[in-house]
Amino acid sequence: MLTVSSLRDPNFWRAVLGTDNLWKHGKHAAKRSITHISVHPEFNSETFENDIALFKLRSAVRYSDSIQPICLPPAHPHHHTNSETKCFISGWGRVAEKGKTSSVLQEAQVEIIPSHVCNSSDAYGGLINANMICAGSPSGGVDSCQGDSGGALACHHPTANRFYVAGITSFGLGCGHPNFPGIYVRLSQYRGWIQSQLLLSSTATAPASITLVLAAAWMVILETS
Repeated sequence: MLTVSSLRDPNFWRAVLGTDNLWKHGKHAAKRSITHISVHPEFNSETFENDIALFKLRSAVRYSDSIQPICLPPAHPHHHTNSETKCFISGWGRVAEKGKTSSVLQEAQVEIIPSHVCNSSDAYGGLINANMICAGSPSGGVDSCQGDSGGALACHHPTANRFYVAGITSFGLGCGHPNFPGIYVRLSQYRGWIQSQLLLSSTATAPASITLVLAAAWMVILETS
């Protein structure tokens, strides 16, 4: 039986990197067991507030053409992230609200939607706070869906000419509904917590062997072992 305690058990999970197919891992895929899971201490499973966790891999992963890192966002990214910013989501979740999941990684470009629009009375009605980002399409149709939780909202910043993981897929009302875009953890709000967890890890482990995976609490980028 699936329980909260089992989900928090590192032995329950395995990380697979460098593949775009869940069932056919190519020669470039790397598999790692998880040694520790850090769930944000103020995570609320009812409101999805602070919906973020860190997974520590047993050993570091060598970067390649198939496995690449992505930058954490700057401390104050609001000046750079708007409706003109090119942002992308990806995952192996459902391709439609009641559809099947995909074994092949899916990707879509989304628009950052201002919080005041996302919080309007005909949308989320004030449920979205400063720790969250709304992204999708105002008219619906382009969205993350069940099974995409934990995936990255990756945004390109022209000035720096690099991608940042601006958000982590968290929740939404259905999939692709007009006025109800996907909600993502605003990662810039958690830089301090992430850095504190890295510091704690480095006191017990040689820095070169530390590899942490970001995820929404109870994500699906990692597959169960």
